[in-house]
Amino acid sequence: MELSLKVSNCKECIYKSWAFQNLSEADLNIINKTKKEYFFRKGEKICTEGDKISSFMYLKNGLVKLFKTETNAKEHIISIAKPKDFVGLLSVFSNIEHIYSISALEDSTVCLVDLETIRNLIKSNGIFALDFFKKISTISDAVIKTRIDINTRQLRGRIAYILLLFAKHIYNSNSFNLPISRKEIAELIDMSTENVIRVLSEFRKDKLIQIEGKNIEIMDIKRLEKIYELG
Repeated sequence: MELSLKVSNCKECIYKSWAFQNLSEADLNIINKTKKEYFFRKGEKICTEGDKISSFMYLKNGLVKLFKTETNAKEHIISIAKPKDFVGLLSVFSNIEHIYSISALEDSTVCLVDLETIRNLIKSNGIFALDFFKKISTISDAVIKTRIDINTRQLRGRIAYILLLFAKHIYNSNSFNLPISRKEIAELIDMSTENVIRVLSEFRKDKLIQIEGKNIEIMDIKRLEKIYELG
């Protein structure tokens, strides 16, 4: 972790979330005085389960994963956050400690704002508070939908879901560098690494995808969507 060399003003930041758009210039100046930007390299821990929560985290750019470590040291990925996401928002007001760990899947820049500053803005700015609660609900709905989408499908449907997630909702492209390993895919969909490798190989043989190292290109997105829909 290192302090970002380019620290932007919240008012002028092109990565500014829609929630911050309803803050006055004075409110943005308050946030600007308390926030810090940190750069995390790929694979670096942003926070660890059990750490005290002291800041509100906003992902400016990059990609991060939220995960819990089980007693057998196996990781269970809860979700993946992309730019302009509020990271860890589901637990930031209900717990004093982080209930999961967060690490960078890509080189990432995270804005950390003093949590008490955010609490005061919620108390004093009703529109901002409503936007914040809406975001919490949206994140909660997305996490629940993801688990349902995964748990109600067979292995091929789960792998199709992951590939479509990155293509349509993260990179907006049918060709991308997969930021997670086969092992991490297995952790995300509750399957073995061997089965993930086998299904990806089947998809390649069926000419659904092309694989060159980390690069994935979806060749037939309609068929892949059908596999996902049928489960």
